[in-house]
Amino acid sequence: MILIGALATQTRCNIETIRFYEKIGVLPKPARTEGGHRMYGPAHVKRLSFIRRARELGFTLDEVRALLRLADERDRPCGEVKLVAEAHLAEVRIKITDLRAMQKALTTLVTQCDAGDGTDCALLEALLRQRT
Repeated sequence: MILIGALATQTRCNIETIRFYEKIGVLPKPARTEGGHRMYGPAHVKRLSFIRRARELGFTLDEVRALLRLADERDRPCGEVKLVAEAHLAEVRIKITDLRAMQKALTTLVTQCDAGDGTDCALLEALLRQRT
């Protein structure tokens, strides 16, 4: 059994984030000592590591909940996990497309800027311009 600080260190997760995950129910509340300190076991470490890795991959908390439910119910087909991952992958691909469009627009605006010596700024003017 370990305290919250050790759990945070071991999983590289912020203490406040751990408390938040407990509050919203994705991480089970741990046992407490007589002094009220949270005591975490190996199952907490494993679950928090799972959550952290899923969040690093950009899964939303709702998607993490779905994945945890599927992980907890091992008798369910792996295809359900794949569906969650495929839906998330589709969202990631859309974001990448949007980011590329933003990159192109910003590149155009930055190249329109002069050396920074003048008072007229093409980038600011473009941002101030109303779209129709």
